[in-house]
Parts: sequence; structure tokens; C-alpha cells
Amino acid sequence: MKTNGSILVVDDEEIMREILETLLKGEGYSVRLAASGEEGIELARNVPFDAAIVDVMMPGIDGMATLEALKKLDDELSVIMVTAFASVENAITAMKRGAFDYITKPFKNDEVMVVIKNALERRRLVAENLSLRQNIQEQYSHFDNIVGRGPAMRRVFDLIIQAAPSRSTILIQGESGTGKELVARAIHTHSTRKDRAFVTVNSGNLPPDLLESTLFGHVKGAFTGAVYPKKGLFDLADKGSIFLDEIGNIPLETQAKLLRVMQEREFMRLGGMEVIKVDVRIIAATNGDLRRLMDEGRFREDLFYRLNVVNVQLPPLRDRKDDIPMLAQHFIEKYGEENRKPGLELVPESLDVMMAYDWPGNVRELENVIERAVVLSTGRRIGPDLIPEHIGRPTMFQMPRFIVPPEGISFKDVITDFEKRLIESTLEAAGGVQKRAAELLRIKPTTLNEMIKRYDIRPRRKRTTDARSEPREAEDTRREPVAVNE
Repeated sequence: MKTNGSILVVDDEEIMREILETLLKGEGYSVRLAASGEEGIELARNVPFDAAIVDVMMPGIDGMATLEALKKLDDELSVIMVTAFASVENAITAMKRGAFDYITKPFKNDEVMVVIKNALERRRLVAENLSLRQNIQEQYSHFDNIVGRGPAMRRVFDLIIQAAPSRSTILIQGESGTGKELVARAIHTHSTRKDRAFVTVNSGNLPPDLLESTLFGHVKGAFTGAVYPKKGLFDLADKGSIFLDEIGNIPLETQAKLLRVMQEREFMRLGGMEVIKVDVRIIAATNGDLRRLMDEGRFREDLFYRLNVVNVQLPPLRDRKDDIPMLAQHFIEKYGEENRKPGLELVPESLDVMMAYDWPGNVRELENVIERAVVLSTGRRIGPDLIPEHIGRPTMFQMPRFIVPPEGISFKDVITDFEKRLIESTLEAAGGVQKRAAELLRIKPTTLNEMIKRYDIRPRRKRTTDARSEPREAEDTRREPVAVNE
């Protein structure tokens, strides 16, 4: 027969055991009785319980020791301590050691039932939460293709589960290609806003005026070309979520307006005076160091602390290589289906090559490699010949030697000089095209552009070499190669 839950009663007084048994059975609970701490512990070893009621004062193993033993057997067991008025202090101490609650003698029946119901509700919620975590970890498709079962990704999944139902702002940090937008979508999907809009904004690719118009909308005549009034993305995201990718690239003036939306839940359109109320959950992401930008005066400190309520750190792929086999299989199935090539298999030699590579482009780079291999495959096996050469035989970069003078050398200056020279040489190799240089360096074009400005890197003439001569200036003087953004 189905019951409302199973309760263990541990008390050395027979009359107290009988009272509790009668009361609990009358409410539909299954009850087991123990006359001592030893007997109660032994019962708990063999029978699962949803809650336990334990008397504090007992001969032999007392209530405190029984509590500790029961929690060792089942840390999620809700243990309720029973005590006389004179020993309430002991009951409070027991709660600090893991007890769920306490009741005092003489007690009222209604009081006992309220505490029991609360204890069982907690047990149910803990069980549901554990089940959800296990399902998400075992069936990663629940998270919109977030793949991974290692400790680092389990921590990410836990954060998503805990933070998604709240109204709190979330900041996702991680290198380019780690899956920040996937995490943002998963947070929205598991929130109470899941039936409303999820709006994505790439904050780094728009000039300030256009970004503000995109976010908040504009009124007619707000700027040249504003022939008609227009609603912004915050309007579209009302009651839903908005994902601000590359939040670190937003101009300071726009940051101030974004802060107002977060604090007051209101904004004004570009060129307008009307205050518009909005209810939007903000999820932001960055691959940069916002604290460094704060120190440089390029990011508002108050905005940072408003954004950084819940921080989700996405690990780079090189720090979770155990997930590579699962990720590779996931992408093989995905692109195999898209290209009508089912049943493809990654041979062990190809997997070994992938496991040895550090994946500077992270999961996005791995996905691109697998997609290429699937498209180029002619059989059912994906061998090392389908893996790009730079992954199978990575180029060893030769670090320049530095002679340390007697007074020492600045580590920061050395790294800065090396980074600047690397960008200059890569731009030269890419013919001055920033997009191609960013691909060679495996960073985002916006990141490269920011570094070029930071280091004040000027355009250089392309140099040519042949087998008979030293490097010389290119003879083509029609147009000097410049660092351009394509």
C-alpha cells in the first residue's frame, strides 16, 4: 500500500514511541520504531527512510551521536530532534550539526505534523534536484547540445540548474569558442521565462549609436536616416531574456544606459523622452578581463558588480580533454546526419591526434574540424588523413632568447614586446588583413583589433623573400598593405 512517506522514530520512552506511531500512521505515514540509538542506526542501515524523529536524551548512544550516524548513512535524511524545554540549547546545537528541525516536549500534534511535512517536502525537492542533475549530465541534449561529463562541466551544469529559475543577472566568462551562447540559452530554457523571447545581441560589432538604437529603439528624427520610429531589442525581450555577448566592448555611454535598465527596469528610446518600463532578465558574456578593463577606465565598476551576481566560468577545451571523445562523436552524428553520411566512425589514431592537441579555438574549432572531416570523408572511417595538418603536426613556435641584464628584466615588458611582435609578423603574413590574421592567431577579429589599438601597431610593407636573397621590400608600390578589417 502506498504511503505518504516512511518515518523512523528513535526514543527510549515506550509511551512516546506509541504516541508518535499512532499520530503518524493516522496521517498515512509508514512508521518504524527503535528503542535506542543503536537500534535506530541499525534499522537505517537496512531500510531507507524519508525522515527520522530522534530524542535528544537517551541512554547509551544519545540523540546527538545518533544524528551524526544517521547523517553519515544518508546525508539528505531529514532528522527532527525531540527535546524537553530545559535542553533546547542542545537541540539548536544538533541543528548546527545537520538536524532539520526540533520539537519540544510536551508537543502539539499539529506542530509535529507541520514539521514532518516540511521535512518530507525538503527531501522531495532534494531528490528532484539530484534527479535533474543526473538527467542533464547523462542526457546532455537537455542543455541544447552542451556536451560534457567531466568535473568542470558538471560544475557548470550545477550552476545552470541553481541559477536558471531566479531573476538574477548572470555573467558568463570564457575563451572564444567555449560555448557561452549555448549556456545562456540553457539558462533561459530552464527558467520561468522559457516561453518568452530569448534575444541575442553581439555587443562588439556595432558602433555606439547603432548599438543604442538596436538595444533601446529610436524615435523618428533621432539621427540621420531615422525616418520611422523603431522598437529596440529590450522591447522584444520583455518578460524574456536578453543575451549581451562581448559585454566588455560596449562603450561607456551605453554602459550607463544599460545600468539604468538593470537598476530601474526602464529606459528611453534614442532621441525620445518617454520612459518605458521593461522586465528583462540580462545574461552577459565576455572572453575578456572585465576587471582589467575597469582598471583601465573602460568598464564601469558599478555595472560590473550588477552583472556579476552569478558568475559562470566556462573552462577551455584544453582543461577538459576527457570530454573530447564525447564531443567528437556528437559532432560526427550531427554533421553525418546533415550530409547524409550516417554511421561514420572516428578511428583511434585520429582521436589520439585530437587528444594531443590544445585546441586554442576550443569547442568551436573542434566542431569545424569534425565538420570538415565528415564532408571530405569517402568511407565510413575518419582517419588521420582527414585531420588538418596543423593539428596532426603542430608547428613548434620558437621563443626568442632574452639576455637578462644585471638589474633584471620585466616579465610584463617581455610578454608585451613578444605579443606585439607576434601580431606584427602575423599581420605581415596575412597581407595586412585583420580577419585572416585573427584566423592564424585563432582569436576573434574584434580581439585582434583591440590589441592593435592597444599596442599602437602601424601598417607595415609586405616583405618578400627568395632563395637567393635576404628579405626585401615588396616592389609593388601601387598600394601599401594596411591592417584592415574584412
